[in-house]
Formats: sequence, C-alpha cells, structure tokens
Amino acid sequence: MRTPIGSKRKEEDPEEELPLFNPSDGKVSDIESEDLTDSEESLFSGLEDSASDSSNEVAEASFSDNDKKEDADEEDKNDGSDRQKLKASNTSRQKELSHVGETISSSELSAIQGTSLKNEYEDDSSDEEDIRNTVGNIPIEWYQDYPHIGYDLDGKKIYKPIRNKDELDEFLDKMENPDYWQTVHDKKTGTDLKLTDEQVELIHRLQKGQFGDVNFNPYEPAIDFFSHETRIHPVTNRPADKRSFIPSLIEKKKVANLVHAIKMGWIKPRKPKDDTPQFYDLWAKEDPNAILGRHKMHVPAPKIQLPGHEESYNPPPEYLFTEEEKLRWQEQEPEERRLNIIPQKYQCLRAVPAYPLFIHERFERCLDLYLCPRQRKMRVNVDPEDLIPKLPKPKDLQPFPSIQALVYRGHTSLVRCISVSPSGQWLVSGSDDCTVRFWEVSTARCMKSLDVEGAVKSVAWNPNPTLCLVAVCVGCSVLLVNPCLGDKLITSSTDQMISGFVDPEEQHLQPVTWHNTEGDTHSKGVRLIVTHEKAVKQVTWHGKGDYFASVLPDNGNMQVLIHQVTKRRSQNPFSRSKGLVQYVLFHPIRPFFFVATQRCVRIYNLLKQELTKKLLTNCKWVSSIAIHPGGDNVICGSYDSKLAWFDLDLSTKPYKVLRHHKKALRAVAFHKHYPLFASGSDDGSVIVCHGMVYNDLLQNPLIVPVKVLKGHDITRDLGVLDVVFHPTQPWLFSSGADCTIRLFS
Repeated sequence: MRTPIGSKRKEEDPEEELPLFNPSDGKVSDIESEDLTDSEESLFSGLEDSASDSSNEVAEASFSDNDKKEDADEEDKNDGSDRQKLKASNTSRQKELSHVGETISSSELSAIQGTSLKNEYEDDSSDEEDIRNTVGNIPIEWYQDYPHIGYDLDGKKIYKPIRNKDELDEFLDKMENPDYWQTVHDKKTGTDLKLTDEQVELIHRLQKGQFGDVNFNPYEPAIDFFSHETRIHPVTNRPADKRSFIPSLIEKKKVANLVHAIKMGWIKPRKPKDDTPQFYDLWAKEDPNAILGRHKMHVPAPKIQLPGHEESYNPPPEYLFTEEEKLRWQEQEPEERRLNIIPQKYQCLRAVPAYPLFIHERFERCLDLYLCPRQRKMRVNVDPEDLIPKLPKPKDLQPFPSIQALVYRGHTSLVRCISVSPSGQWLVSGSDDCTVRFWEVSTARCMKSLDVEGAVKSVAWNPNPTLCLVAVCVGCSVLLVNPCLGDKLITSSTDQMISGFVDPEEQHLQPVTWHNTEGDTHSKGVRLIVTHEKAVKQVTWHGKGDYFASVLPDNGNMQVLIHQVTKRRSQNPFSRSKGLVQYVLFHPIRPFFFVATQRCVRIYNLLKQELTKKLLTNCKWVSSIAIHPGGDNVICGSYDSKLAWFDLDLSTKPYKVLRHHKKALRAVAFHKHYPLFASGSDDGSVIVCHGMVYNDLLQNPLIVPVKVLKGHDITRDLGVLDVVFHPTQPWLFSSGADCTIRLFS
C-alpha cells in the first residue's frame, strides 16, 4: 500500500504538528476555536471538493510501485492546494473515511487521520487573522477627537482608555512592572501588548541583521540542478516547435531595415582605431595678435656685455691700476668692485695666457639664466577718468544748504557751542564772553541774553517738545535754564515739574550737588544748578528728555556722570575710566551709550551694563561724534583732519575715511530727516555731504560731498567751532571764532 502524504509530512516535521482535537476529552482545542469563524456554513464549505480529493487518494492506493513515485512527486507539488482542501471539519473527514474503510488498513487510516488533524494555520504567515480594529490602513490621528479609535469585527466601537498614562504613571510602571521591557502599546486598539519570548528573540535577530527563521541556513551547499556531465538525452522529451524550422519573419524585417539603412548611408562602419600616439601644437590655435598670444611672454636671455678697453691685452696706460688701486680692489667685496679683473698689459697677443676665470664666468652665467627669473612687465593703458568713481550729480541730491542766509551777531568772543530747539524756532549759543544768548531763527534777533560766571563750554536744548529746558556748562556747574520762550503752557509746565520735586526721606550719597535757585538767578531763568567737583566740558540729553550726561575730563575715574532731572539723582556708570573721555552721546532709539575717547569709541548697553562694541577710529585724537537717526551709522571727527564713517552692522573699523579738510575738525552733525551730514573745521569751511543709508542691509551707504560752505573768518588759528542742523528744514547753523553764528540754507 502507498503511504499517504499526510503521514510522510508527519514523520518529517513532528514538531510542527498541532492536532485539532484533544484525545483525552474530545473537545475542540483553543487553536481551533480561534481559527474558526462564527458562521456555521463555513464548516461545510468546499465539502464536495474535499471528498473527491480524499476518494482519489484512496483509489490511487492500489497503484503499482512504479506509479507511487510519480504520484508522490505530484502530491508534493500540490501540497499547497491540499492544505486548503483540508480545512473541512473533522466530522466530514471521518464520514469520508468510513466509505473507504474497507480497502484501507488500520495503519493507513491512522495516518490519514493524522493528516486531517494537522493545524491548517500552522504554516500561514498572514498578518490578517487577528485584526481587531477594522478601520483599515488610515492615520490613527483621524480619531483623536472621538472617544473611540475604530470598530471590531462585530462592528462595535473600540473605545479609548479612560485614563491615559502620564509621565509619572509611565515611570511607576517602568519601576514596578517586570514585563515593562517587553510591553508595547497598540495604537489601533489602545491596549498594551506583551511580546512573547519568540517575538523578542525575532526582534533581536532582526536588529543584528540575521534571518528571522532560526532554522534557516544561508550557507547551504549549492544544488547542481544542471549536471556538468554530458548527457545524450535532452532534459525534456517535448517535440520541437514548428517555428524552430521556419526562418523568423521578424528577424527578416530587421535585417532588411539594416541593409536599407546601410545603403542610404544612415549607418556607417566604425573607423579602425589608430593606436599611434598623436602630438599636436598646444599654441597652434592661439591668436598671434593677442596680448597673451604665442610666445608673447618669451623673454630672451640678456646678451653679455662687450669687452671694453680695460679688458684689452694692451690697454692704454690710464686704464692700468696703481699699487694703491690694486690694494683697494683686493680689499673690496666682489659685489662692490667696479671691474671683475685687474687690467694687464702684454707685449703681443701671443704672450696672452689662457683666461683662468673662463669656466667660472660661464658657470655663473648659466646659473643666472635659469635661476634668476625674468618677466615682461605688462603696461596697462588705463584712462584716468575710469579710476574716478561715478557719483551722482549734486543737482540730483538736492535739497542741501548751499548759500549763507543769515548772520547772528552779538557775541564779543568766540562762540563755542550752539543748539536748536525741537520746534526749530529758537537757537541758543554759548560764548567765551560769559553770556548765553537765545535767538529767533527766522529773524536773527536776540530774544534773551543770560550772563553767567564763566566761559560757556557746551549748551544743549532738551529734545522733548513738551519741555522748555536748556543745559548750560559753565565752569564746574551745569545750569538748567528755562528761557520762557514760545508756548507759555510748556514753560509753565516745565517750572511746575521742577518745583514739584519732593526730597526723599532717605538721602543717597551723590557725586554732585543739586541746588534750587532763588531771587535774581531764578528771575533770569535758571531753575537748577548741578555742581560738580571738576570743570564740565560737555553736556548731552537723552532722547526722552529726563536724563542728561556730563563729561568731566579731569575727574579721574568719574569722567562721565548721568543725571536724572525728575528724581534729581546722579550716578557714575563706570567704575574706572579707559582713556581720556572727549565726547558722549545717547543712542536715539536703543538703550546704548556712546563714549568717545582719544583713540576709540566704546558702545555700552545700559540695560545689560556691559560693553557691546569698540570702534577703532584710526585717528590720533577724536574731537566729536554724531549718530545717524537710524542708529546704525556713526561719524567721528578728529583733530588730525579726518572724518571716519562707521557702519555698526558692517565692522568695527571705518567704512569710509574722508580727508576733505586741511585742518582739525571741531564738530560733526547729522540731519534728523534728510540724508545729510556736515563737518566744521579750523580751516574756516563747512563741508556738507550727502550720506544716504539704505534699508537694504546688503547695500552700502552712499557718501557724496555736495557743498563747501565758507563765510567764517579764521581768528587765532580757529575757524568753525560747532555745526548743528535745523530739525525740520535742510538748514545748517555754524558758530565760529569770529564771534558770529551763520545760517546756511
């Protein structure tokens, strides 16, 4: 009898057999209960096919031994189809076996039963058997706004966990749960699944780059399907096709097309390769008339100088050396000698011996030829006009001050400083004649004159338009003056602000002393006097008008002081001074403080209280600085006739250095609205330049000198001492050593 296929497979894979029934109690096992569907019709689906297959197998049991081998091979090929047919229930199998039980022995019957008891899902690698969430392959984020995350096989909602785990729960679970390391979270069902040891081992094998199957051997010996031995019989005995004896029509058409293409010249034979090396002239295609044409850069070797009279065998007597000249020639270095040889005289040419330095000189010449480089200097013909930058015409850059409009006369000594009110209606000036004068800009009329105790070094009008206050530097004091000009409401509110101050209960030690004025001093307009220990050189206001800074060059570590008017408090912002302070300014927008010393400009951040940047002016002595209204550009004037423009976003070194003046620069200024800046010098001139700063950070500022304004007379080697722009109009004020103030419009 032929052994059934099921028993053979059972003998080969005894470990893989999982019976569907438990012999002890006859109940369905857990595996069977999971694989069966809910419908009863599925138990009997395909019953007729399975019966027919089983009858055929029994009928073939009576075949001869020769037919058994072929049947076994066919059975192995159809193994996959038999597995599907064995999905019928065990009851139907027993009914079928009962019909053929007469022709099969008991051992064969047990083998067939073993085949039928094999688990049909044992070799199934599909991942679709245990799908509990039937939403399909969609993003799980679509269900984030719903209480459920999908539907099960019965169409019921799979609800999300009532409480999600936070970091604390996750940490406790990690510490207390011994199976935490092999537990994963299923997003589609919202539950935690524990991996089995086999799954963990599979993951480890995949992480190591190994095969998932433990029993798979990637290094099995190769099977020689086609024998290397020559056989007389073919592999298959199938008769040859008819098309193998008939010429191919398709190939005939291809050959005809190729022949036609060759005749038409579309296909040309390949040229034979020439293995002989080819040499070509590298400069053959060069233009001989070009600058770098063929052999244009060749420099011939210099010719040897022809011999003179001193090298003759019979030189004139005046070329012969005396004893003193010989001693002097021998003491000199070879590079210092005028001649390389000592002239000698011979009676005839036959008496001239061989030249002993012939080989040495030839050797030296060869060294000079190939060791000393020779080059041809290219002379470039450049038009001088091309070297001059193409700048726009001054007419295209208007408006800018170009003519002298008014002259303010009244001071009897040099006018050191001037300042304009925020409205542009009034002008204040300080002079060495111990007076402070207030002028009306439009009429050049002196509206008020204030006598002080000494020469005025600096004046500054408060930039806040709601206050009418002027700071005046006189000796060791800073006077805060209310000129009582313009709107009476503004002047009265300024007096109320100053008089409304109440002394704090706790007094702080301050580097200066604040005094209220009374009597005649108060009637003149002086409201506060800030007394310093040393002489004050300069005063400047903050943009909001509440703070002002004063410069005391001879005060050691307290060269710069910052004062607050409303609280009447003063402080020293720097613990120690780095150089002799010349000029200070507040940034117009950001909380930065500019301190100019003799050689550099330091920028401090008042909020962070740290040094932000240090500008290297490359000047010997800085005299004044000015800040662009945008705050990103600074100009510095110096006593060595230089004006340096700094772009703070570009570098700490000057972007441009202008040397237009012939003498020292005393003052520089920016206009608040127009792209203009000016510089005043001791040469008696004021140079106005167009300085356009673009919003595009990649475009550099455009600096063009547009006008040279002259009008001041040089007195005691001093010219223009201060320059200020009008706040709204393109006008320029300048004060000079000739006791005048001039307005250019």
